[in-house]
Amino acid sequence: AWLLVVMILMMAAALVKSTASYSRVWFISWSLATFVYLNIYRLCLDLFLSYSRRQGWNQKGIVIFGAGELGQTVAKRLKEADWVGFKVLSFFDDHCSPSDKIEGISASHSDEMIDFLSSNDVKELWIALPFKEEERVKKLIFELRHISISIKFIPDIFGFRLLNQEVYEVAGIPVVQLNGTPMQGVNRFVKELEDWVLSFIIIILISPIMVIIAILIKLESKGPVFFKQIRNGWDGKEIKVYKFRSMSIDAEKDGFIQATKNDNRITKLGSFLRRTSLDELPQFFNVLQGRMSIVGPRPHVVSQNEAYKDQVDYYMQRHRVKPGITGWAQVNGLRGETDTLEKMSKRVEYDLYYIENWSFWFDMKIIILTIIKGFINKNAY
Repeated sequence: AWLLVVMILMMAAALVKSTASYSRVWFISWSLATFVYLNIYRLCLDLFLSYSRRQGWNQKGIVIFGAGELGQTVAKRLKEADWVGFKVLSFFDDHCSPSDKIEGISASHSDEMIDFLSSNDVKELWIALPFKEEERVKKLIFELRHISISIKFIPDIFGFRLLNQEVYEVAGIPVVQLNGTPMQGVNRFVKELEDWVLSFIIIILISPIMVIIAILIKLESKGPVFFKQIRNGWDGKEIKVYKFRSMSIDAEKDGFIQATKNDNRITKLGSFLRRTSLDELPQFFNVLQGRMSIVGPRPHVVSQNEAYKDQVDYYMQRHRVKPGITGWAQVNGLRGETDTLEKMSKRVEYDLYYIENWSFWFDMKIIILTIIKGFINKNAY
């Protein structure tokens, strides 16, 4: 909104040819001052509201219908996030008795709910019942038709592994997205711009190093400079990934075998390139082609994906974004050989965390950590 106002003022001044009547120093100073003021104002407001709600002020009293696992989860989360301003006054359920307590909150039978709503300052009723209780929900809404109260339905999605969950409307139909990609709309544009600009700059800077590595590879052994391998990319589609060749030409004559410690297929130069991650440099061309991203889950070969997709829960959800040259798993030391199911599961957990929490600043953090921690890793061989 701030940026829109600034742009409208500039356009209006240009259209009426009055830009010369105003000091540019004054206009820039005013624009920056209002930006700072708005941010400080919102920050102070948020801090004040959070503090007041933690003290028990400015809270909405709600009741939860459904004292099962879903209702208890809702109450627990609201209690932990006291700054959101919701206070659970009571539970109601068809199977509760007046003496029950859940999460330290009183629970009563559903027959007593209407009297409670009428005699207490209750702002909202939250229905926390499983999907199979559709008829009970309809009956409950009918029973409350004479009471003026906001009613919310809490879908039972806590048992799912959620990835960028979202609630929105399509053609008047409420839709709950359980599993999505963050790379949509503006986010996708920001990510594409980030990748294109950074990879272009990096390629210019590292081109002398890549030329030297290419010459050394040709001097050490016969064969191509680059190693091209089919891996799974965004949405699981197959992509061709580039690397500097670090193994003998016939390294994969018997199919893909992951590199291990003291692997005799690795050349002397290749060993150095792999330890220092210099063999990955050609993948910046993959980024320019749009096949990869600078930051994202590392792409695995097709055979690995087939082997692990039924062994590691939500393994294939790694492909909800483009694969990256570096990633959250890698900066946390999860690189190299995945010779146990535990190692791969841990890597996938970090990858899914990255996808669910993606932001431009998270990408910048990973890039900075990659530079600080260096490219050398004891597990890379």
